[in-house]
Amino acid sequence: MDIQPIKTENDYKTALEEVEYLFNAAPNSPEGDRLEVLTTLIEAYEEKHYSISLPDPIEAILFYIESRGLSRRDLEPFIGSRARVSEILNRKRPLTLGMIRKLHTGLGIPAEVLIQPRSLEESAA
Repeated sequence: MDIQPIKTENDYKTALEEVEYLFNAAPNSPEGDRLEVLTTLIEAYEEKHYSISLPDPIEAILFYIESRGLSRRDLEPFIGSRARVSEILNRKRPLTLGMIRKLHTGLGIPAEVLIQPRSLEESAA
C-alpha cells in the first residue's frame, strides 16, 4: 500500500490528488482501503494545520436568528425579557448556564459554541 504520513504541504497536495483519483473506488477493495486511509491522514493534517476556531457566542446567536428569519423577540423564551435579550446581544451581560441550556435545547445552537468565554464591553460610565 505504501502510504506515508503527511508532513508537508506538498505531501498534503499529493494526498488530495490521490483521493480525487480514488474517489469512486469500491468499498472493501484495495483502492477503497487506500482511499479510507488517505482521507484519515488528510483529516488529521487539516485538523492540525487548518483548524477552524469556534465562532463567538453572540455572533453565533445573531447568525442563527438571522439565517432562520427569527427576531430578537423569538429569543425571549430562552434568555428572558426583551431587556435581558438586549443586554446579552449587546454584550452587557454574559449568558448564564440556564440560558445556554435553553438555547441549545430549544434552538439547537451547539453548546460548545455558547459556553466559550467572551469579554463584556466596558461601560462608558
